[in-house]
Amino acid sequence: MSEMDRNWLQSLPQEKLVNLFSLQIKNIWRVDGLYFLGIEENFGTDAATEIDRNCWSTLAKMEARDLKHLLELKSNDLESFMIALRATSWALYQEAKEWEVKSDKAIFRITSCRTQKTRLKKGVGEFPCKKVRYTYLKEFAKAFNPEMEVNCIVCPPDKHPENLWCGWEFVLKPKAK
Repeated sequence: MSEMDRNWLQSLPQEKLVNLFSLQIKNIWRVDGLYFLGIEENFGTDAATEIDRNCWSTLAKMEARDLKHLLELKSNDLESFMIALRATSWALYQEAKEWEVKSDKAIFRITSCRTQKTRLKKGVGEFPCKKVRYTYLKEFAKAFNPEMEVNCIVCPPDKHPENLWCGWEFVLKPKAK
């Protein structure tokens, strides 16, 4: 980003800056959805899913590294991990989410998925996103802390209740004695 752009952004009132930031996250997800739908239409859901999975796998590693640095997270514990996860474009894009951190595990849930609701509105059906999301979260967790394990509680194509689209559990592997 140029110095001129940085200065202009810094001059914006905080509310406008947050709204601009939110719009850009929304635009990232619009692009993700549009390219996915285009690949899906031309080559099928399996091909689109595999391409999507590979993209998100690569992004997860970069995003974990960059967020850890930007947020100055020095610890590899579950609480720090959830701070980083909460700051991802995926988590920020989702308006209806829950998270909890306990001493032995952390849980992140999407209770109303914007992506899936948009697909349903367009009449293309639920996207079986489990492979993509699991790969993304596994790589994000591994890049954040190699001792982190990811477990899927529920994610499409799994049957899920209306108020829970996906749920993920994060645990630290016990240290060998």
